[in-house]
Amino acid sequence: MLLTPGEKLVVEALFVSTIILWIMVVFLSVLVFALTRQVGILHERVAPAGALQPTTGPKVGEITKDIQTNSLQGETITIGGANKENLASLILFISPTCPVCKTLVPTAKSLAKSENNRLSLAFGSDGEDIEQHKTYIKDLKIETYPYFVSQSVGMYYQVSKLPFAVLIGPDGTLKSKGLVNTREHLESLIESMDTGVATVQEYVSTQLDSVDSKYETSAVEQTS
Repeated sequence: MLLTPGEKLVVEALFVSTIILWIMVVFLSVLVFALTRQVGILHERVAPAGALQPTTGPKVGEITKDIQTNSLQGETITIGGANKENLASLILFISPTCPVCKTLVPTAKSLAKSENNRLSLAFGSDGEDIEQHKTYIKDLKIETYPYFVSQSVGMYYQVSKLPFAVLIGPDGTLKSKGLVNTREHLESLIESMDTGVATVQEYVSTQLDSVDSKYETSAVEQTS
């Protein structure tokens, strides 16, 4: 079947446009791959955000004072000091009037379950309306966790904003503390306990200094 000159032009135009489209697809694929690689590199260079630590209250590395208080479950509990069960203690300070706290509680429960062989979880708050706190406990389904209302404990740890978390080692040493809004913030407290570094930012800074030191040593060896 012979094509007319006009039909040949249309076929040639379609052929050329198809080639151009494929070239564009290949170019865009390469561009997306390059951007993905750059995002990955940027992600590695950006320091993770850990819990925001206040400068007041007990310092990380200090032995905490054991404070006895009563939980709303009717038990006498001790906050701080050495743990008789040789477990670390994660204390999450929350409040019925704190929207962020409500979203963070399930995260804290999940984290405590995954670390239950070495960590216990308790919740702290303050305020005079005990019935409100009891309703709050039921709404959050945290009846099985110690929940105490104590202004003295909050003042000791200088809890000024919520949600606030304190991580105490089995020996009573304050491992980490700070304002927490996400799971990453809570996990940063455990990372601090495992690494012995007070904050994630301090850990990243230490690692960068180590890399810079190795690079300088290697550069000196190459020039000598």
